Amino acid sequence: MKLAHLPLRVSIGAYVLNSGLSKRNLEGEAAQGMHGMAVAAMPQLRQLEPARFAKLLSYSEMALGAALLAPFVPATLAGLGLTAFGAGLVQLYLKTPGMREAGSVRPTQQGSGLAKDVWLVGAGLTLVLEGLTHSRRHD
Repeated sequence: MKLAHLPLRVSIGAYVLNSGLSKRNLEGEAAQGMHGMAVAAMPQLRQLEPARFAKLLSYSEMALGAALLAPFVPATLAGLGLTAFGAGLVQLYLKTPGMREAGSVRPTQQGSGLAKDVWLVGAGLTLVLEGLTHSRRHD
């Protein structure tokens, strides 16, 4: 891991890992609410039961957080995972009713929590691009 990546990977990695850990035991209404919001943005997730969805999301977040924190995981790989995760959250923001002002990408008060996740996409792409350009310079 490059020293310049350390602040980005540690801060985001710890945050995502903690988020995954906090979802480990989601059941009942909490799992149903999270599942319902995800299904509204990605209908194919309807096939999963809410508790199973919450577990898979939890495991995915823990794996991504750990990958970001692990110094042996290449920046490009960690960045791809972060970009995909962030893109899913942005899709959730764009497709969930009430998150955006009518006819705009600007968030409503309710949507500002998800709108901010666009920075995950930017951080992920930064790691990917830097990883790709770094390996090209050394090939």
